[in-house]
Amino acid sequence: MSTISTQSFTANGITYNPPPKPVVVICMDGSADEYYNAAIARDRMPNLKKMSVQGYRGSVRGALPSFTNVNNTSIVTGVPPSVHGICGNFFYDETKDEEVMMNSSSYLRAETLLAAAARAGRRLAVVTAKEKLRDILSCKMKGIAISAEKASQATAATHGIDHAEVVVGHKTPPIYSADASLFVLRAGVAFLQKGLADFLYLSLTDYMQHTYAPEAEESLAFYEAIDTELGHLLATGAIIGATPDHGMNAKIKEDGTPNVLFVEAILEQQFGSGFRVICPITDPYVKHHGALGSYVVVHINDKNKIPEVQKWLSRQPGITEVYDRQTAATLLEQPADRIGDLVVLSGKDVVVGRRPQYHDLSALDGTLRSHGGRYEEMVSMILSHPLNQAYAVKAARDPRNFNIFDFVVNGTVAQ
Repeated sequence: MSTISTQSFTANGITYNPPPKPVVVICMDGSADEYYNAAIARDRMPNLKKMSVQGYRGSVRGALPSFTNVNNTSIVTGVPPSVHGICGNFFYDETKDEEVMMNSSSYLRAETLLAAAARAGRRLAVVTAKEKLRDILSCKMKGIAISAEKASQATAATHGIDHAEVVVGHKTPPIYSADASLFVLRAGVAFLQKGLADFLYLSLTDYMQHTYAPEAEESLAFYEAIDTELGHLLATGAIIGATPDHGMNAKIKEDGTPNVLFVEAILEQQFGSGFRVICPITDPYVKHHGALGSYVVVHINDKNKIPEVQKWLSRQPGITEVYDRQTAATLLEQPADRIGDLVVLSGKDVVVGRRPQYHDLSALDGTLRSHGGRYEEMVSMILSHPLNQAYAVKAARDPRNFNIFDFVVNGTVAQ
């Protein structure tokens, strides 16, 4: 591999001083600590255990809502949604009176540190399992940017690489599979080994976590396969950081059926018409969660009703937090113009939705496991190298999952 640039770069007020080593940050989508712990306890993840012992493992707070687009964008910008503007997978554009997917870089209000790193001479590669993220993550970035979902369609002109399947050594996988995440890691290994990149962001998918509990053999086998690829990445000499975008919890009643509170339906039953509930978890991957998570926003036609509705919702079983727009913007770090009049979060075992006809639960593979609220906000940060003294102090405060590039690049003792 040719010389690795150590030129400093700045993005969103943070200056990065990269080491002369490959840098790899992995978004371990949906990997609540329970998944790691179950696999490590059964000796299925020796490489992750080695990183945790010889490097660093600690708890960090993610961005809310604890959804994929929100946290991936925070990770690659280093800032919360109030700054970068991505507040869900889906939102209601009040100015256009449209409900739209928020998967375009046109919604991004902050530069990515990946684009800044590329300008500073690093060879960039972004590999994401889901195509929906690729445009945001690679915004204005010079380098390789592919998704596992559409790897066969990658070209040098549009993705920075031709024949991606040949380079990686694996065919484009089904998106509803363990292989979708493993392809991402294998691509990272291939790009490092072949000298195609030295600064990588690898974002997995949480299909397996939505489908299987931590102790299930399917989960254990999946994490064992992840660990194998971690070993290959470690063998390249890279400094590696891994953090989830969110955790994962079962959202079921005692009898195993989905525990759903249809917010728009109960509001209309109590107050009449004039409500629009948006589920920001909504995306094309219906087998993951049926567009049901633990966070929704409510748009109310009659603004005079907001205090009364807020008070009533806060008393409903299963609902844990209800905030008006300005409070949510401040407390939850949200862009005020892209959320509703009220923001609603639910309990650990509860999801909130719109009304039954908007959610196809028959599309789910197995039980309902999901995320989005407070109970999926706390995740881990695992680094392959130990922290220096300054960042050990930062880690003892209130570190965020979207600080991970800062910790990896500026905070590790690269040996």
